[in-house]
Amino acid sequence: MFSRGERIRKALIKEISDIIQRHVKDPRISGIVSVTDIDLAADYGHAKVYISVYGTDEQKENTMQAIEDSTPYVRKEVGRRIRLRHVPEIEFKRDDSLERGSRITDLIDKISKGEL
Repeated sequence: MFSRGERIRKALIKEISDIIQRHVKDPRISGIVSVTDIDLAADYGHAKVYISVYGTDEQKENTMQAIEDSTPYVRKEVGRRIRLRHVPEIEFKRDDSLERGSRITDLIDKISKGEL
């Protein structure tokens, strides 16, 4: 059985992903955006939300700025969707780990094929 913190973390990932992808209507958001992880403080008062953005560097910067600008809206929607005594403060962080992993996999494939 998952602990309460883990259940809250998973619910936050699901809801924040949905809010960003379907309800934040900012034209600066482009490319593929996904919530990769959330670090939730022990008292549930603060959440670091890690966002992965696929696209050009300019798209990544614009998308992250748009998401950061929409933080109050996202927090309000989370409070409406998840029953918590206090909705955590949300801080968005860019996560490039999926992109780095993909690049490493491509390099390994090229090495195994003798292309490098």
